[in-house]
Amino acid sequence: MRIEQVKQKMKSEKLESLLITDMKNIYYLTGFSGTAGSILLTQDRNIFMTDSRYSEMAKNLIHDFEIIETRDAIGSVLSITKDGKIKTLGFEENITYQFFKRLTQTLDTLQLFATSNFLMELRQIKDATEIKKIKKACEISDQAFLEVLKFIEPGRTEIEIANFLDFKMRDLGASGVSFETIVASGARSSLPHGVASHKPIAFGDPITLDFGCFYDHYASDMTRTIFVGEVDPKMKEIYHVVLSANQALIAQAKAGLTYAAFDKIPRTIIEQENFGSFFTHGIGHGVGLDIHEIPYFSQNMVQEKLLENMVVTDEPGIYLPSFGGVRIEDDLLITKEGCELLTKAPKELIVI
Repeated sequence: MRIEQVKQKMKSEKLESLLITDMKNIYYLTGFSGTAGSILLTQDRNIFMTDSRYSEMAKNLIHDFEIIETRDAIGSVLSITKDGKIKTLGFEENITYQFFKRLTQTLDTLQLFATSNFLMELRQIKDATEIKKIKKACEISDQAFLEVLKFIEPGRTEIEIANFLDFKMRDLGASGVSFETIVASGARSSLPHGVASHKPIAFGDPITLDFGCFYDHYASDMTRTIFVGEVDPKMKEIYHVVLSANQALIAQAKAGLTYAAFDKIPRTIIEQENFGSFFTHGIGHGVGLDIHEIPYFSQNMVQEKLLENMVVTDEPGIYLPSFGGVRIEDDLLITKEGCELLTKAPKELIVI
């Protein structure tokens, strides 16, 4: 089914052949999770190329593909396209410059076309199996959050907390973390992507925890901000504004909503409380095989609309420099009538 969708897209874009080298896209089309491989699609052939380390694995795993064992995929593409009298080849734009030079030098008889988000546009709509895996990744994150609440105390360092989360998610069934865990405490919580440091947790600190995991190749992404011992009144105010923004989007997100509106709903709440200049990033992004994938959102995207079975994040935040910040992030499954909240860890103001 996925291959047919790709080939239909190739037809509409007048591509006789397509070279796929991104390993996430290769997994999406074949289930192959090795580290070396490429796909060449024509309207008549499905060809998977890999080296001798993975050829047996590929033959046992991949169906409806010809398997070619090679360490020179570009040379194989040249031979195949010549034999098939193919004149146009699409390739993924995220290749390295070195690979691009080899493509253009070796395939100089072909018209080459860089494709942007060619597979990603299909990947942004999740099927039932993908949704099930993302839900499981979210369940693991939820449970890890409940466990880390018991671990955090004054004197623990941010790195110790990050390590606890990482290993706990693995204990709960994750294959690994989906990105480097963010733990930012005290004034450092004003850093939206504050990498965990050796800073010890102090009484009165806010702590922003942004983390996620992979479960069977699919990601989760969640943020919670908690407090240790007591809450500064200003931080308490900020927390409730961010929570209101987060919940407003959950209440209104649904298929058909424009990307601009998706961004505006929570941003308006933050702006009305005079914190607009301290919400310094987009409201969210897609989640799937990659932790960050399309769709992305901005106020300028007035034509693009949410589609059923997209999985996207809802992550408003307020960051006061040198003082502290709050972010609350959830993963949402977009439906016809609304959205399903996939991350269910508590969001009431937590003081430990």
